Amino acid sequence: MNPRFQFSIHATDGKARTGVIKMRRGDIRTPAFMPVGTAATVKAMKPQDVRATGADILLGNTYHLMLRPGAERVARLGGLHRFMNWDRPILTDSGGYQVMSLSELRKITEDGVTFASHIDGSRHMLSPERSMEIQRLLGSDIVMCFDECPKIDQPRDVIARSMEMSMRWAQRSRAAFDAGGDHAEGSALFGIQQGALDESLRKTSADALTAIGFDGYAIGGLAVGEGQEAMFATLDFAPGQLPLDRPRYLMGVGKPDDLVGAVERGVDMFDCVLPTRSGRNGQAFTWSGPLNMRNARHAEDTGPVDPQCICPTCATYSRAYIHHLIKAGEMLGAMLLTEHNLSFYQQLMQGMRDAIAAGSFAEFAATFRQNYL
Repeated sequence: MNPRFQFSIHATDGKARTGVIKMRRGDIRTPAFMPVGTAATVKAMKPQDVRATGADILLGNTYHLMLRPGAERVARLGGLHRFMNWDRPILTDSGGYQVMSLSELRKITEDGVTFASHIDGSRHMLSPERSMEIQRLLGSDIVMCFDECPKIDQPRDVIARSMEMSMRWAQRSRAAFDAGGDHAEGSALFGIQQGALDESLRKTSADALTAIGFDGYAIGGLAVGEGQEAMFATLDFAPGQLPLDRPRYLMGVGKPDDLVGAVERGVDMFDCVLPTRSGRNGQAFTWSGPLNMRNARHAEDTGPVDPQCICPTCATYSRAYIHHLIKAGEMLGAMLLTEHNLSFYQQLMQGMRDAIAAGSFAEFAATFRQNYL
């Protein structure tokens, strides 16, 4: 394993694990939730306030940053950490998912993907080698392999061909990453398992990735419309196909109850735009379930968003005030709810880490589900 990336499992409870990833810019406690900083910012939050919620690591988006302001510009300005004033680890995705989902004009070949920018229509080529170069220029701590994420409802043979190409791209990503010199010595590379909902395709993918060898392994191609039941059915087998001694990262997940169910099945890392996007749209996550802060029932409620939450928003502001801000379209409403939601997610992760360490994760999960209506 990369000496600049060390993962240790401190306790297990069933399939659930808690541990620590040690990197040069700080430790990452697992299970970990990574707030999404798509364009070098976690929307509506200052970096120091994101850290104050308990976040150990952020996610940056290769596709968006390569288009604006440009990876070469970020590198000239000292790298992504200095650019956005975040001195802890950053994971960057490969850009593949956004190419597939945001660009209507794209052409996929063995070499990579040619696509039109969603910003100005300019043409670009993203390949495993270019993805590794961009992530090196950004100064990413955890680099993701370039892969294709096909729609989940495609025929099995289409899913299989896509997975096989992603495995070839994984090999090329590994080679390009290793050629990166000093950056490769200071960062880690994760492979991405594909195969949709098919157990045998997932196993083939996992075996191919393990043969190449990575610092960690992501479970890709889920949370793309298949529903929680199908996602959990896949997670019943997919994490166990990956190496036991490496972190397992479920990409793009998810709702609080998704996180609990995935940790229960052996997942260590997560990212999702949901807490920040929901905050901007007036939704708050609480231990009693999600709340729509636009609802009139909050208009004269002097209590906090969540009585069990220890975040500054809940300690300082009432539901009535936040309801007013959201209804009035004031940006402070989005800021306060985003702070609360990110804090709630980190409190949930800490609760799961503590429960696993105490050997009481089943009780924690049962209580959570009973209260999270």
